[in-house]
Amino acid sequence: MPGLPVLYSFRRCPYAMRARLAIAASGQHCELREVVLRDKPQALIQASPKATVPVLVLADGTVLEQSLDIMLWALRLNDPDGWLTPERDGFQAMLAMVHECDEHFKPRLDRYKYPQRFAAERATSAGGGMQSMDEAGATKDGARNEGSRGPALSRTHNLDLDLWAAGNRDTAAAWLQGLEARLARGAYLFGERASLADMAIAPFVRQYAHVDREWFDAQPWPCLRAWLDAWMGSELLGRVMAKHRPWVPGASGELFP
Repeated sequence: MPGLPVLYSFRRCPYAMRARLAIAASGQHCELREVVLRDKPQALIQASPKATVPVLVLADGTVLEQSLDIMLWALRLNDPDGWLTPERDGFQAMLAMVHECDEHFKPRLDRYKYPQRFAAERATSAGGGMQSMDEAGATKDGARNEGSRGPALSRTHNLDLDLWAAGNRDTAAAWLQGLEARLARGAYLFGERASLADMAIAPFVRQYAHVDREWFDAQPWPCLRAWLDAWMGSELLGRVMAKHRPWVPGASGELFP
């Protein structure tokens, strides 16, 4: 697909989702290369040594490595739905909210969804110094060695893990309460129509909700749930979440959108 920007993406990654949402909304075509994260292609690594998705390589060789930069690039080319011009509070306020999502909400979401990935941090928060449960009970290949610790110790470890995850869940929930308050004033975060902030933040709220949907639905967030459910049922999200075959180096990607 000569002349088209190349988008390295992964279907379920919330950062890649927000980039695809903006590209699709703008109508800008690109060559989509679906990445298998456990086997990242050399072309991605050469374009962006950090090798995380999304990455957009423009026709002139310019590389955009941040999802928000990709959103802004696409929408500055064409913004038919006015995502960059919110009804209230303005563009900079939108960017500030997206920054809060990325820098404050997302780290807590990760620790809620994947608490086992933060063994050293949990050990430090629990008093530090001693070898963590994850280090003590792991085999050489990283697998859990539950039998060596016995059932009582395993139960204690799992309880500690759950409590730590729940603490991060509750810290993230405080930020979501702010979104609930905004959505009580309008259908979207910055008025009565969708904006950049809605599309940049919704993929992460979706991920948070899916960790424990029953718990999420029990929270006093009727406006947030309605907003999320409307977005999840939207035609736009359906388009950007279509499945694509993994890209094979040497082959063409797929036209997107």
